[in-house]
Amino acid sequence: MASSKEYLDFVLEQCSGLSARDMMGEYVLYYGGKVVGGIYDNRLLVKPTKSAALLLPNAPRELPYEGAKEMLLVEDIEDKELLKKLFEAMHEELPEPRKKK
Repeated sequence: MASSKEYLDFVLEQCSGLSARDMMGEYVLYYGGKVVGGIYDNRLLVKPTKSAALLLPNAPRELPYEGAKEMLLVEDIEDKELLKKLFEAMHEELPEPRKKK
């Protein structure tokens, strides 16, 4: 099942600085130019960084698609403050994107 544009738009409205790129019916999410997670089957999933695990201690780990690594499910997508803290903390922790040749 592909994710809906309405769900994506809602998530993007919740946190400024968040952007998305369409990928085969799903969406990869970027914060400050770094990949932080994605929208898969109308679920907001983030990379399981140390900061994400601390901010979401009870978050279930789910697969975005078969064969992928587990990610953390963000259940409370209406909590703008939590999302802002989450993405800012993750941004500090994630490596810089590779430069294209």
